[in-house]
Amino acid sequence: MTQTSEDVTWLTQEAYTKLKEELAYLSGPAREEVTAKIAAAREEGDLRENGGYHAAKEEQGKQELRIRQLTQLLEKAKVGEAPTSTDGAVAPGMVVTIAFDGDEDDTMTFLLASREYASADVETYSPQSPLGSGVIGHKVGEDAQYELPNGKKASVTILKAEPYNG
Repeated sequence: MTQTSEDVTWLTQEAYTKLKEELAYLSGPAREEVTAKIAAAREEGDLRENGGYHAAKEEQGKQELRIRQLTQLLEKAKVGEAPTSTDGAVAPGMVVTIAFDGDEDDTMTFLLASREYASADVETYSPQSPLGSGVIGHKVGEDAQYELPNGKKASVTILKAEPYNG
């Protein structure tokens, strides 16, 4: 299976290492801890009214979800810098400036990347978000549309798109 630029999550080596360590902890020691909590709560008796048991099971569910998220993210991750040659088209790993409804007084600049790549310097939007998926592939000067949560369409004009060098 070939990965497209939308499928790839670009991570710095530091972010990749941090996420791998989190996955190792959640898959090992943290999993053992929550299993022990469940076993201890189960020994207290009636499970229907056992708050500790239900809390531990909920914690286990959240932990397993995070393990799946990290596993999927790391499977698609590429370590290093996002490619700089995109033929002028918006792609993940770029800082994009848009104008809402073509109004150059109503603009926004954001990094198109996963939250693990997020920077305090610039707002980050996921390539899978409605706005992110709407602008991918469009070039500077082009209009792009995306669907708002209420089902209506919004239009933006791409003003600038350049590789992130944070």
